[in-house]
Amino acid sequence: MTESYLDAIAEVASLAGNFAMSHYGKELTVDVKKDGSPVTIADRGAEERARAWIEKRFPDDGILGEEFGDVRPDAPRRWIIDPIDGTKSFVRTVPLWGTLVAVTEGDSVLAGCAYFPAIAETIVAALGEGCFWNGARCSVSERATIAESTVLITDDRFAERPDRASAWRRLASKAAVARTWGDCYGYLLLATGRADVMVDDIVSPWDSAALYPIITEAGGSFTDWRGRSTAFGGDIIATTFALAQPVRDILVQVP
Repeated sequence: MTESYLDAIAEVASLAGNFAMSHYGKELTVDVKKDGSPVTIADRGAEERARAWIEKRFPDDGILGEEFGDVRPDAPRRWIIDPIDGTKSFVRTVPLWGTLVAVTEGDSVLAGCAYFPAIAETIVAALGEGCFWNGARCSVSERATIAESTVLITDDRFAERPDRASAWRRLASKAAVARTWGDCYGYLLLATGRADVMVDDIVSPWDSAALYPIITEAGGSFTDWRGRSTAFGGDIIATTFALAQPVRDILVQVP
């Protein structure tokens, strides 16, 4: 992965995110998709702009996006886009949403970017190149005990897997701080040392792909709930390096 690809994912994330930002805080029609999640003209327009940018510069690459699906799925390299990660926050004028872009080869994520237009923060990482927050190298915290840690989750109701709710409560009860600063914002906090654990019960590839290199290149651990180091496991346990095993011991134990 070269610097040009770091620049490329940051550029396309900025393009899409700035379009979404142009609709932020304005009255929008909110449609409900088949999975029950909200979508607006901001989501669709942002993804359309990202796709057009990729098609022009990397016409042989595949593209997977939340709003418009998959093109050229068998291409060796693929771009994965979430135009607005945190649409529920976006439509409620909560600034903790972001635009996610990743570049992958097979199941390997080469680079990822998360751009937060409403709070003017960008974090980008590439395999073997490190993680950079607003242009400066960043890393996870050195906190090594759950008792001193901040633990985060997108939604503690565990609508899809209620059996995991008690596991989260065990973890939260042992931590210094437990919050639902969720979606991609929680991973930004983890990668920049402002939080120590981020958990998600259910994610799609466009939710997770960009976040995998961000966390791992910042020195953290990123696995699914089964312990596999992957961006595509369907759920996430992300932690500082030191907390990886202690957190897993709590979350996956039999109650």
